[in-house]
This record gives sequence, structure tokens and C-alpha cells, in this order.
Amino acid sequence: MTQRITAALLLTLGLATLAGCASPSVITLNDGREIQTTDEPEFDEETGFYEFEQLDGKRAKVNKDQVRTLKEL
Repeated sequence: MTQRITAALLLTLGLATLAGCASPSVITLNDGREIQTTDEPEFDEETGFYEFEQLDGKRAKVNKDQVRTLKEL
């Protein structure tokens, strides 16, 4: 019985840690559209694009010049 409790506690702790790592964000574009992301977008200096994962799981890019604001939720 104690092994089950220990395993359940470790699993719960692991899931709580992973949930704490995510930082969903909202990208507001110059035309007023908003894009919600599952995590903070990464900026690629070579290309000048923000790369991120949308809520539907698809990867996307947006040009830095099109971004008005970038906020963490």
C-alpha cells in the first residue's frame, strides 16, 4: 500500500512541476489580431521571426515587424 501512495505522490509532484513550466502567451499583431500560444515564443535573430506553438498544436512563425506586443498570460 505504501508503494502505491509513494508512486502517486511522485506522479503528482512530477505533473505539478511540468504544469508550472508552461507560460502561455498572447501575441498582439499590428492589425489588432491576437494569437494565443502554449508557451513563450522564441525569437530567431537570424530570420527575424518569432516561433511558437499555437493552441491547436501547430508550429507557426510571425515576423517581428508585425508584432505590437507580446504578453505572458
